[in-house]
Amino acid sequence: MHVRSAVLRLLTLPTLALLTLTALPAVAGAQPVSHDFFDGARAEVTNPGGSFPGSNDFGCSPSADHPNPVVLVHGTGGNRQTNWATMIPALRNEGYCVFALTYGTLPGTVWPVSGFGGLTRMEDSADQLGSFIARVRQETGAAQVDLIGHSEGTLMPTYYLKYLGGAQYVDRYISLAPYWKGQDQAAYLQLEAMAEALGFDPDQVLPCPECGQENYGSPFMQKINSGGSPYVPGIAYTNVMTRYDGIVEPWTDGFVPGPDTINIVLQDTCAADRSDHLSIVSSPRSVAVVLGALDPAHPPPVPCVPVAPGLGL
Repeated sequence: MHVRSAVLRLLTLPTLALLTLTALPAVAGAQPVSHDFFDGARAEVTNPGGSFPGSNDFGCSPSADHPNPVVLVHGTGGNRQTNWATMIPALRNEGYCVFALTYGTLPGTVWPVSGFGGLTRMEDSADQLGSFIARVRQETGAAQVDLIGHSEGTLMPTYYLKYLGGAQYVDRYISLAPYWKGQDQAAYLQLEAMAEALGFDPDQVLPCPECGQENYGSPFMQKINSGGSPYVPGIAYTNVMTRYDGIVEPWTDGFVPGPDTINIVLQDTCAADRSDHLSIVSSPRSVAVVLGALDPAHPPPVPCVPVAPGLGL
């Protein structure tokens, strides 16, 4: 992966949305569930900096069937709307209290630049996640939450769990397109070295301070995998991967065995599924897998339906 291709591609979302802007329905009873990843970007353009309908209702009371609020953690370049146009209504329709944050925006920016999250150093983002979870727990009265992360949102929360005292507050941890082993960020590290050689602070002049932290064997990745595993005892993990990811390369960087850990490769049960790094978040198959991971006693059937790549790979 060169200069964090995820950033370069995901930063195009608002532009694409402006070209194809359509109105999104308001919440009224059961919400329609879109399986178009870019509907999240359309929502961001319609309501800059807002929350996607069905999410961030801090008056939501968790039910006995679903006592844990669900916190959604976006990927690099995403935010609380752009990443979750499918998962929010799908979860809300099943009776979950659903919350999503935007973290890691570049300081001092205004919209639309401020609409791109997951860019600052992951230690700072983990602190923001911790504060958000604390608010969710306080407002809902829940002892724990369940996490669903995508891309960077599968990796960064581990710092919160291991180093910021968050493990006691998380029950289930579902990762879409994870990369627990890291990624090859040599090209981005070269940019950082060039900036330093010219007398600049890379965090101030480059758009993605978190990108270099993902490099194989970096100090941050060593912390994530301290003790020989990224996993924290007592938390149930589900990793959902696709062979056609296109951004997490190789996709097997997310395949890490562990106790109380389920690794799912979508194509193992459906050859028609060509989900990539984006459409894995909006796929009806992913929705079913997520619902089953949140409530293993009542898993819905996982349909084998064709899923197209969101990036057209």
